[in-house]
Amino acid sequence: MDADNLQKKLTFKNKVISQVGKFNRKHKAFSFLGMAYAVIAITCYNFLFYFYRNTKRFTALACIILFFAASSSFSYPAMSLNISFASNNTLDDTAYAEDVVISEAEVAESSAELAAPDDVDEEVLQEASEVVNPDAAEIENMVSLNDILGADDTETVISEDEKVPLGSSTKQTFSSDDWQIVLVNKQHPIPDDYHFNLGTISGSMQCDERVIAPLKEMLKAARADGVGLIVCSPYRDIDRQTMLFSNKVNRYMGGGMSYMDAYNLASQAVTVPGSSEHQIGLAVDIITADYTSLDEGFGDTTAGKWLAKNSCKYGFILRYPQGKEEITSIEYEPWHFRYVGTDAATIITENNICLEEFWNMYVE
Repeated sequence: MDADNLQKKLTFKNKVISQVGKFNRKHKAFSFLGMAYAVIAITCYNFLFYFYRNTKRFTALACIILFFAASSSFSYPAMSLNISFASNNTLDDTAYAEDVVISEAEVAESSAELAAPDDVDEEVLQEASEVVNPDAAEIENMVSLNDILGADDTETVISEDEKVPLGSSTKQTFSSDDWQIVLVNKQHPIPDDYHFNLGTISGSMQCDERVIAPLKEMLKAARADGVGLIVCSPYRDIDRQTMLFSNKVNRYMGGGMSYMDAYNLASQAVTVPGSSEHQIGLAVDIITADYTSLDEGFGDTTAGKWLAKNSCKYGFILRYPQGKEEITSIEYEPWHFRYVGTDAATIITENNICLEEFWNMYVE
């Protein structure tokens, strides 16, 4: 400490002690207040004096901390694959009541997850991406309308109460309790108390029983327009979803990626277990006899175009549309359709929005 600073410090202390001494002589009964003042004043002065003498040191430390914060990434998810979810046969239409608003943080998180790691060899990415889409593992288990009707020997007759009302919707607000619009994604996993009844589409293929009637209506309407649709990969249980996701992660790791890089990249193509709409029986993947690949090319087929335009009439939406990847955190999937009911489907399709945006604008 230089002589000038030392002198200033001693002068301040002497001044405080002098003032306290005068106060105590005049007010002996309150001398404890004087002592308290002296201790607080001298302690605060020493604390501030310390920072004053070390201004350059603390400035350099602050710059280092700011640089570290600006250059580091904290976007990796801390989700576990050991998510427990059980479907049982009790119906609860009021299970999902969480208000959802898409925050800027969620959009930023989605953007980070959609970015491929820069330090991974392009050949590694290409090799891993050439793996058949994990959904394709379900193609062996598929069913066409003829299969569905053939299972009953006669064409299924759908009652007037079951038929899907066509036309535009005038409904502008929706309840978060409505099972049809339940939001399931990485940020909003399947609620623990979500329950539904499984119904059989054909053979071993199942989905939420409330979706079967509109699904059949859509298949028949497509056939009437000369489009033969084939349903594959409807309901999956947690074990099946975990296996598909783990296979994708392992494939990327086998190509040289770290676990976190592989996890992030895999989650763009395969929904994280516990966050898949297939697990609640409201999503189906659709192909045709002429186009059996689950890839972006399906969107350019006659069937893909018909579905994108007409599925809303039967309560279905293209769940992961092109251009919405930063919001959904999932790549464009023109084969993946989700049931939301005709009212919501009409609004979503006519306004070219995704389900997350619909929740932000229309759900109370």
